Amino acid sequence: MKKVAISIGDLNGIGIQLALENHEAVSKLVEPIYCIDQTMLTQAATKLNLTIPNHFQTVEDIAPSFTIEPGKVSKASGAYAYASFVKAVELAKEKKVDAVTTLPIHKKAWELAGVKYKGHTDALRDFFDAEAIMMLGCPKMYVALYTEHIPLKEVAKSINEADLTRFLIDFYHTAKPTSTVAVLGLNPHAGDNGVLGDEETIIQKAIDHANSTLRQAQGMVAEPVEAYSDPLVPDVAFTPNVRKHYTYYVAMYHDQGLAPLKALYFDEGINVSLNLPILRTSVDHGTAFDIAYSGKEVNGLSYLNAVKYVVGSG
Repeated sequence: MKKVAISIGDLNGIGIQLALENHEAVSKLVEPIYCIDQTMLTQAATKLNLTIPNHFQTVEDIAPSFTIEPGKVSKASGAYAYASFVKAVELAKEKKVDAVTTLPIHKKAWELAGVKYKGHTDALRDFFDAEAIMMLGCPKMYVALYTEHIPLKEVAKSINEADLTRFLIDFYHTAKPTSTVAVLGLNPHAGDNGVLGDEETIIQKAIDHANSTLRQAQGMVAEPVEAYSDPLVPDVAFTPNVRKHYTYYVAMYHDQGLAPLKALYFDEGINVSLNLPILRTSVDHGTAFDIAYSGKEVNGLSYLNAVKYVVGSG
C-alpha cells in the first residue's frame, strides 16, 4: 500500500473536515500521513464536533499553533497551510512517502503570511527547478494548462513555438495519454486563417514539431496516430460529439480549459502536478469558507479521486 503525505490546507476552511470524515475511505486506498500536529487537530475536531479517527497519523512541529477562525483569511492560517505543504514535500523528497495530496489553500492567506508563491504549482517549480505542468480533470476528461495564473492580456504574448513545443513534449511523456490530445486554439474560430489573429500559426508549428519529435523518439516509420491534434476551435472543442474523440486537452489559458471542465465535472475533478520528481495530486476546489465549520455536508469526491489517482499511477 502506498504512503501519501496529506497537506492539510487552510485550517480556517473545509480541508480538515474532509480529512477527518474521509479517513476511513482513504485508509483503504493508501496509508495517509497528515501534515498537522495534534494540538491543531484536536482544536479543529472539537470545533467540528467530530471524533478523531483511530490511526490518524500526524506530524509534529509543523508551525506555531493559532486559534482557528472559520471562514477568515488570516496570516496565521496561511503560514500553517504553507508549512504543512512544505513538510509534505519534504517527506516525498526523503522517499518517506510515495506522493503528496494537497487540501485547499487560500492564496490571499499565503500572501499575508509572506509566501511568495501564488499556489502549490508555482512553489513546486521553484522547489525542484522543474517546469511543472498543471493538469486538472477526471478520468472522463483531463485538461492541461499551457499558461496558468497570469492576466488574460499576457496570454497571447506568452505563446511561442519553443516553449509550447517543450510543454507538449513534456506533457505527453508525463501524462502518458493513450490517444490523440486535443490542442485548443487561442482565438475565436481558431483565428479563422488569420482573420481573427495569427497565434494559431505559432501553435500549429509547435504541434508539428512536437508530433515529429515524439514520432522519432518512438521509432515510428508507418503513418502513426498523431500525439496532438491541429488547433481546435475553442467554442466547440468541449461539445459532446468532439469529446467522443478526446480525453486529454491542452488549453492556452486558465479559464479556456477550466470553465468547461468545471461545468461538466466540478465535483469529481482533481489537480495533478506533472513533470516533477514527485507526484502531487490535489482537490480541484477551494477552501469553501462560506460553509467551513458550519455543520454542512462537504463533498469528498474530489479528495477521494485525488488519492485514487496516486493509487493508479505507475
